[in-house]
Amino acid sequence: MYATHSACLLCNSDCLVELENYQHAYLVQCQKCNFVFGKRIPETTELIAHYQKYKRGGEISAITIKRYEELLDAFEKYRKTNKILDIGCGDGYFLEVAKKRGWQTFGTEFTDEAMETCVKKGITIHQGILNSANYSKDNFDVITSFEVIEHINNPQSELENIREILRLGGLFYFTTPNFNSISRLVLKQNWNVIEYPEHLSYYTPKTINVFFQKNNFRKIKLDTTGISIKRFKKSIQKNNFSNAQVDEDQELRGKIEQNILLKVIKNSINTLLSLFKMGDSIKGFYEKKI
Repeated sequence: MYATHSACLLCNSDCLVELENYQHAYLVQCQKCNFVFGKRIPETTELIAHYQKYKRGGEISAITIKRYEELLDAFEKYRKTNKILDIGCGDGYFLEVAKKRGWQTFGTEFTDEAMETCVKKGITIHQGILNSANYSKDNFDVITSFEVIEHINNPQSELENIREILRLGGLFYFTTPNFNSISRLVLKQNWNVIEYPEHLSYYTPKTINVFFQKNNFRKIKLDTTGISIKRFKKSIQKNNFSNAQVDEDQELRGKIEQNILLKVIKNSINTLLSLFKMGDSIKGFYEKKI
């Protein structure tokens, strides 16, 4: 028999109800704060077997590098200690761009392969989950987390670790799937983001904001943008999720990047998706306050 959570991961309420038609991911919803998460606690062997399927290596697109540069431009005003940490940094692509701009780069990852790759790139890397004991208190200007927080089932301790090592006024930037996205509302349980043990926590703009405010973070910006065409198609076809590069999405991004009219249309759509909080991806900027 597998282990299960008996209380909400965000507010600790024991008022949990199973979500009908989402049993394949063991989803429950808290009746107090509305947070959705997987009730089943995966064993270490399950996680290792799952993440060993991940494909690594390869190159990132010029468009992705450009997005990283734009993000780092936004981080410049936080630059005091000159230290940046990326949680679950993978092969270190983002930190590689940050390092070229003079940042002292730090990361966390699980696999030996990713560790070796990051070390070769000159990134200071720690293996395993984020542990504040590995760093000095109030150490970082910026901490980032790209598509990571949905993979963990201990969000409270994770955020406490982040707060411990982020300096006062420092920035935590993250992205995560939006459970209230238009894709999930249309595809429901067939949205292939919903997969055990790939994803264990499912956030909405509301649950994110309440959670971060409770932990003394101030919201600077929270957007919900984008719709993944390939993910939508794969969900309909009921193909398994893959972390491989999304070719159709990349192709569309390339066309948009070269066409002013398409850029205007894209920005208008993203504005509407953020306004109604229905984009596929949540992008949050939160500052640590007293």
